[in-house]
Amino acid sequence: MTDNNNNGNILHELNYVTTNRFYVEIDSTIAASFTECTGLSVQIKKNIYYEGGVNDQQRIYLGTTEFADITLKRGMTNDPVFWNWITEIFDEQKNKKISRRNVNIIVFNQAGETMKSWTLIGAIPIAWKTSALQADGNAVAIEEITLAYEGLQFGKEGGGGNSTTRFDKSGYFSSR
Repeated sequence: MTDNNNNGNILHELNYVTTNRFYVEIDSTIAASFTECTGLSVQIKKNIYYEGGVNDQQRIYLGTTEFADITLKRGMTNDPVFWNWITEIFDEQKNKKISRRNVNIIVFNQAGETMKSWTLIGAIPIAWKTSALQADGNAVAIEEITLAYEGLQFGKEGGGGNSTTRFDKSGYFSSR
């Protein structure tokens, strides 16, 4: 973004983010590009307290933070990265092995420059599915994976996406 001062008027050259070029980074490499990402949101619950004698206001205290599950969709490929990850969950249930990742969702502009990056901290797949496979159909087969995660960070740079483990004392996942 460029700021110019022209006779007291500030001119801005904006570099808009488009939603049609985004990638997912896992284990420090771009794992896939996707056609759709839904659910990227945070909600902070509020607690309302009504103070006696104050009838024209209310007091708002912030409660817990809730992160919505993220669903990623793409045309099905022969790359098994997401299927491999979800099968690790089967092993985790048996062997108590940690299969969580810090996953980056990276959005690029039309010039291929990183515009935004969201890091899902301690992400783990909770669902995988494919579209209906029909012999008489001609639509692209779609693969979809849903991720639950414990935290969210926002930035402009990529990076991270590594396997992660819970800190022993705090009980939280590392954000790096």
